[in-house]
Amino acid sequence: MEMTATPSYNINTTDVSENNGSVFTDEYADLRRSLYTMSIVIYCLTFVLGVLGNGVVIWVTGFKMKKTVTTVWFLNLAVADFLFIAGLPLSVAYIAQNFHWPFGKFMCKLNRTISFLNIIASVYILMVISVDRCVSVVWPVWAQNHRSVRKASCVSLGVWVLALILSTPYFVFRDTAPSYVDQDIINCFDNYAFSDDYVTESVNQLRLLRHQAMSLTRFLLGFVVPFTVIVSCYAVIIHRLRRSRTLASQSSRSFKIIAAVIITFFLCWAPYHIMALIELVNSSQRSETLGHVTTIGVPIATSLAFLNSCLNPLLYVFMGQDLKNKVRKSILAVLETAFQEEVSGSHSDTQSGDTQSGDTRLSALNAEGLSMT
Repeated sequence: MEMTATPSYNINTTDVSENNGSVFTDEYADLRRSLYTMSIVIYCLTFVLGVLGNGVVIWVTGFKMKKTVTTVWFLNLAVADFLFIAGLPLSVAYIAQNFHWPFGKFMCKLNRTISFLNIIASVYILMVISVDRCVSVVWPVWAQNHRSVRKASCVSLGVWVLALILSTPYFVFRDTAPSYVDQDIINCFDNYAFSDDYVTESVNQLRLLRHQAMSLTRFLLGFVVPFTVIVSCYAVIIHRLRRSRTLASQSSRSFKIIAAVIITFFLCWAPYHIMALIELVNSSQRSETLGHVTTIGVPIATSLAFLNSCLNPLLYVFMGQDLKNKVRKSILAVLETAFQEEVSGSHSDTQSGDTQSGDTRLSALNAEGLSMT
């Protein structure tokens, strides 16, 4: 996924200056080639692990388990990651062919749009899961009485609608054009001005304005808001656990998993958005230093962001099980345990209908599998 708004990604050892026709050597060509090779390897690894991991989660939560609120969350999360990963082969082909896009303008638009659709959906589903966990801990009785599969499905649908709205501009602005230095290479890039005119000042100002709006919106709505909510929710959960000896004794592993979720989310997505902001600054200042930073940083940051899509099954499912149990249990048994909502108990406090028995807070924690998140 390229962040730049101009088609300038082909890796050549020599480039032709547009001003005087002189030829100069690109001293970073070998480094960039190595970085893009690294990207291809990571994309392929992410594709294999992501298809297998998310495919198993979809199979189990969608077809093998009774539908619950928890399975609805994780089914939608797995679908978002799976659809995003399904487009990685096109990105691999694009990079492998020296950033030549042979699939046409429509696929250029569609691939970009689907990528951001599922990135946004994935991030906000993680946020919804965090809010749901927090509500289950802070207001366990209310959660048991009001949480339902239907409401969870409606919330998930709302997340997808929001993701579709936020990703639509990428379909509008995505374009294809020949590379500056090689007319045979077709770049797939963001054309914010709908023009190949990079000389007229008014056109460049329009391009920069739209680039700034898109980048800031993506940073705020795609990272700052969900990350703030996630951190806040888990901070509340940790505070509640520490106040209750019973809950704390039952969830010592929860703190490690919560920390892993926050740290992984931040490490995977923070570099990507930081690089996007640096590139935004560079688009107006045209700094050679910032240009080198983005040249090196974008492939690394993008690879980390992509890698997050195959880590979700590990973080939210398999990390909740002891290593020995992982080896001994089948994948289905592991997932069933992780997604289990109903907890048996013999306490005197009994809720009618579908509500669970026992200590309400402990039941809420166990029922929602807090130990895996």
